[in-house]
Amino acid sequence: MDELKLYTYIAVFGSFALYFAIAWWARAGSTSDFYVAGGDITPLQNGMAIGADWMSAASFISMAGLIAFLGYGGSVFLMGWTGGYVLLAMLLAPYMRKHGKFTVPEFISDRYYSKTARIVAVICLIIASLTYIIGQMKGVGVAFSRFLEVDYGLGLGIGMAVVWVYAVLGGMKGITYTQIAQYCVLIFAYTIPAVFISLQLTGNPIPQLGLGSTLADGSGVYLLDKLDMVVTDLGFKEYTTDNMGGTLNMFAYTMSLMIGTAGLPHVIMRFFTVPSVQAARSSAGYALVFIALLYTVAPAVGAMARLNLMNTIEPAAGQNLEYEARPQWFKDWETTGLLKFEDKNGDGKITYVADAEKNEMVKVDRDIMVLANPAIANLPNWVIALVAAGGLAAALSTAAGLLLAISSSISHDLMKGVLTPNLSDKNELLAGRIVMTIAILISGYLGLHPPGFAAGTVALAFGLAASSIFPALMMGIFAKKMSGTAAVWGMCSGIGVTMLYVFQHKGIMFIPGTSFLGDMGPDWFFGISPNAFGAVGALVNFAVAFIVVRFTGPAPTHIQDMVDNFRSPYGKIEAAHDH
Repeated sequence: MDELKLYTYIAVFGSFALYFAIAWWARAGSTSDFYVAGGDITPLQNGMAIGADWMSAASFISMAGLIAFLGYGGSVFLMGWTGGYVLLAMLLAPYMRKHGKFTVPEFISDRYYSKTARIVAVICLIIASLTYIIGQMKGVGVAFSRFLEVDYGLGLGIGMAVVWVYAVLGGMKGITYTQIAQYCVLIFAYTIPAVFISLQLTGNPIPQLGLGSTLADGSGVYLLDKLDMVVTDLGFKEYTTDNMGGTLNMFAYTMSLMIGTAGLPHVIMRFFTVPSVQAARSSAGYALVFIALLYTVAPAVGAMARLNLMNTIEPAAGQNLEYEARPQWFKDWETTGLLKFEDKNGDGKITYVADAEKNEMVKVDRDIMVLANPAIANLPNWVIALVAAGGLAAALSTAAGLLLAISSSISHDLMKGVLTPNLSDKNELLAGRIVMTIAILISGYLGLHPPGFAAGTVALAFGLAASSIFPALMMGIFAKKMSGTAAVWGMCSGIGVTMLYVFQHKGIMFIPGTSFLGDMGPDWFFGISPNAFGAVGALVNFAVAFIVVRFTGPAPTHIQDMVDNFRSPYGKIEAAHDH
């Protein structure tokens, strides 16, 4: 066994053993443990768990890969996801925590005094969460297939088994403590290689500063200027220019990610695990700090990964790398099928240019960039192994949170809340575990047939949440006269128009081989891409709801009083997690 494989096994399986031990120690014994970890998690613990839940495979694996290839345009993910978290922390989480319910559909059911609203919210949640989880499962498969040198499908199966053990056994309680451990793993795994590479390229050990520094070769050229020169020499667009389809599309994309973020049920659920409204606010502050540690490093990781990749494959225009002399990391990723070379001109050299007809790198999966970067930069084997463990921790932590959101929406909101209201706590807990098992199997299938690379698929999930759940929550808190009928019409209209737009431009969702990430279409609505259309869907949701409420009348007085109560700092706090 070579040194790298040994280090990888130690890092990956050592971290798995830790997760299993934590899951057994913190296993759920009640529905309160299963859904909200008993409601007694401290703000610091919850902040770390939110950080792990938040920094999914899309953040850890895909975001820097997107920034590496999109350049400046990739900043929409940083701005959207971070800004959305601020919206969630300031405008939604404290009020929903004060109301004191288990889940987002349960809050919507109470606020809109309607089982129909609850069912619609469950459907919207499942659609958004299943779309989101595809990205996590893709990340699991990518990481396992490379670092354990197994088939992509087998790697995905191992990841599913790991999630099943600690998510089904521990519920929210087990997931919370596991996510604290996963945060520690993933943040070290992300920042340590970034420090090494920044030091190597610029002489500055702080990646955030290294991104704006001159190169360490004494040339006096800034890193970003060098990257612009390298990519434009090969026909690609300048790294530092907008390539997201124009200002309006970039704005809509950012807004879709922001409000979609604030409407993600698996993140909102985390705020129900703390004992008070003040604790919810504090945990939001801690989480922002923990998230910032990774998000501020991501632009540097993306830029440095792109520069290292280009310098390796195309050291200079006209001086292409001999295919037979390709480095070991290239060979390793070729075995996964995520990196492919085709010698189109028969010269035995690798040509990597923007012209698709001449480009011999017929596949460079963007999801490999963070995982491959340490090897491209010739970092020590233990650093490469650490990145493998970090990528898996990021994907598994978010997958667990999403699975719990799906499970609770069906067992607690649909079964307990609508179909079988007399369901005992014991049977509800059993139903939750069965539903989570089924959700893992479905998400595994979708992970085997992903409709696009991880962050792109995730962007669509954010659009679906933006167009359906976020407006319902905002109107529920800040428009006390909003009625249940109007909210239902709004949610259906918002998610309906978004899904129709996506289907029209990107094909049928979840069909194997279909990609949501095609080229810009000539018939896009005002140049807005399908992944950015959630912002338009949200506007439709708001507009329809306010039109309908004018014709159907406002919410009853007692509902308006309830809204005044959970919005008032002096109002009575509801009994937490009251059934």
